[in-house]
Amino acid sequence: MKALVYTGTQLSEIRDVELPVAGPGQVLVDLAFCGICGSDMHAWHGHDERRVPPLVLGHEAVGIVQANNLANNPASNLAGKRVAINPLMTCGICDVCTSGDEHLCAKRELIGMRVPGAFAEKLAIDAGNLTVIDDGLSFAEAALAEPLACSVHAVRLACQLGGDNLDAGVIVLGGGAIGLLTALVFEAYGYKDIWIAETNPHRRKVLENSGAMRAYDPLHEAPGARQIDIVVDAVGSGATRHAASMMVRPGGVIVHIGLQDNEAGLDTRRITLQEIKFQGTYCYRKDDFAEALALLTSGKIRGKGWAEIRPLDDGARSFIDIHEGKAPPKIILQTSEI
Repeated sequence: MKALVYTGTQLSEIRDVELPVAGPGQVLVDLAFCGICGSDMHAWHGHDERRVPPLVLGHEAVGIVQANNLANNPASNLAGKRVAINPLMTCGICDVCTSGDEHLCAKRELIGMRVPGAFAEKLAIDAGNLTVIDDGLSFAEAALAEPLACSVHAVRLACQLGGDNLDAGVIVLGGGAIGLLTALVFEAYGYKDIWIAETNPHRRKVLENSGAMRAYDPLHEAPGARQIDIVVDAVGSGATRHAASMMVRPGGVIVHIGLQDNEAGLDTRRITLQEIKFQGTYCYRKDDFAEALALLTSGKIRGKGWAEIRPLDDGARSFIDIHEGKAPPKIILQTSEI
């Protein structure tokens, strides 16, 4: 089958790879779309020792479950169904898994990490990782479910820590897909004072037309004389951690979802003296994934205007465009003609 393969630092190419084989409890999915994630870019830049080339990356995927060989399979009811893929693989039996916090499992993995991912025509995955897509939701929109689930989880944590105050002043640092989706989730939940910082003028123009949030250039503009109750760092660099530390109000909340680097920047002295709450957030719970699909199905969040569909054959070029700052917040690769 055809797949986009990460072959080395800043290198990828279309190759013919072996067809996946479904193991016990697994099904084969004919893939339709798969979005390019920031973690895919991190690997492509050679910054993720867990993702060793040659490797098929990709985990933001949707497709159709193959009917072949499902006659005696407990998942036979999924045959031919349109599904969204939860790429998170866990042990399922430890304390955090049984409590619903399976994303914190010590044995967690994602497809496209140590096992082949979804920048391909087919994928073998556990049936329990699949959610049937509503008939009214397009494949292209459903491909946003995985990154949206990350943002849902981050916003839910921010709301818990911040007291769920709809009048709170919110700043999101970074206008990539996660940052934009985070702002859109806040908006969907009724927050009104939402600003999003983005240095790339191309992305900033897209952001200004994507929702009610105010997009601004943090290199040349401040978010005004206003109280900032919640800061979501969707970049995760030393510079943005420092900025978050400085701008949040005393007693406010910083939610850290970006993973750009691990450099110094967080002002732990101010965080301590001003009792600022700092919350890391990674991945999502199953109920976050379900909520993401519900938001997409309802139309409260859509990818129109900021998510671009490209053929799988353009995958290598797409990674370069993202690297060079020439891409929209999200590129979704069409992996087949389903």
